[in-house]
Amino acid sequence: MTNQTSGFNLKAVIQETGLSAETLHAWERRYGLPKPDRTPGGHRLYSLRDIQILNWLSARQKEGMSISRAVGLWRSLESDGQDPLLTYSPHQQPVGPGGVRLDELCQAWVDACLDFDEQVAEQVLAQAFALYAPEVVCSDLLQKGLSIIGTHWYRGETSVQQEHFASALAMRRLHTLSAAAPVPSRPGRILAACPAGEEHEFGLLLLTVLLQRRGWGVVYLGANVPIMRLESALHAAAPSLVLSLAQTLPAAASLRRMGKFLIDQGVLLAYGGGIFIAQPSIQNSFPGYYLGGEIIEATQMVERFWNLKPPIPQVLPVPPDYQQALQHYIEFHPQIEIFVANAMRGEAILPAHLEIALPALQQHLAAALALGDIRLLENSLKWLAGLLENHGLPEGLLIRFLEVYQRALETQIPAADQAVFSSLTGLFNEQLKDLSQ
Repeated sequence: MTNQTSGFNLKAVIQETGLSAETLHAWERRYGLPKPDRTPGGHRLYSLRDIQILNWLSARQKEGMSISRAVGLWRSLESDGQDPLLTYSPHQQPVGPGGVRLDELCQAWVDACLDFDEQVAEQVLAQAFALYAPEVVCSDLLQKGLSIIGTHWYRGETSVQQEHFASALAMRRLHTLSAAAPVPSRPGRILAACPAGEEHEFGLLLLTVLLQRRGWGVVYLGANVPIMRLESALHAAAPSLVLSLAQTLPAAASLRRMGKFLIDQGVLLAYGGGIFIAQPSIQNSFPGYYLGGEIIEATQMVERFWNLKPPIPQVLPVPPDYQQALQHYIEFHPQIEIFVANAMRGEAILPAHLEIALPALQQHLAAALALGDIRLLENSLKWLAGLLENHGLPEGLLIRFLEVYQRALETQIPAADQAVFSSLTGLFNEQLKDLSQ
């Protein structure tokens, strides 16, 4: 029997791989791997290579990859003309000189970036790209490394300059990969743009590169694209699909406006980003296709949307009382800021802390109102409280700031809107309780 000859039934494959029938069927349905033949009666028949593919994917999972990322690696190696079973053995993971693994290279790159050592950082990347598929390096080194540095910044352990330095190096590498992508071989065109206010563009550029390497024609517009700029690009590029990612609650609100605009233009939206992983309920507010939680999965979802064009999920409208509350909140926000600044004047709070707290709270609260659910602010409050504490704001002053802001809302917002803001009072009280414990 040759590797390609189909002679193994489902029971035999389960015994050979240790995978359940449900897993086998799910991988086949979602990722198209493997693709067993069928008997005249409709039963699956697997080849020896099918079993080898399944064992290869299982090995990648044991190494820490998600199944979607493992499938992406397999297809990347195949697209480069390599046989994954030969070039990336389940029993012999590529390592660098001295047995260096990818997680070690990731840490070395992070350390070099924090030291502002561009030469060493580039040497680490060169070594990683020589050993691993570009998709793996981009997701498991660059993306992971930026996440590590971002966490250090949130904790107050690194500066924003260090974060920007690392981001610039990572983006430069992605732009290089994009420039080297093959000529598009698929019909149609995709446009990629971050919504207004979204400055974190690494994920979207990475998705662009992955799609370009698979033959898609993608026009990349970058970060912070307001609807006016998007409209002009739509007329010039005439895309069939727009991709966009949002990482924060304010960016999600901007993305919702983008989605509604695209519907009016007759263009489909596919979206994703960290905020939809942290708060899945936001998906109910979006007129478009959700790309999933992982970047490799997103490339597969794009192909599915393109080919099948499933109906767009019905969007829940924003309640009228929320629309009115948002309008009034924006209108009276200058008075709210003045109230807070005056009330905190006698406190030992630094201007730098207010410069972080006031705009962040305003943007996230406005976004929660725009999305029609004040409870979405809960995670934002915890994030902001942690950020301020990590950057030196004493706990007592943080409690005082939240109390003052709550009082400002009660006194400056019209009484007709207080029903909407009553839920916010509960969130503030929960946060104050957590801080007091």
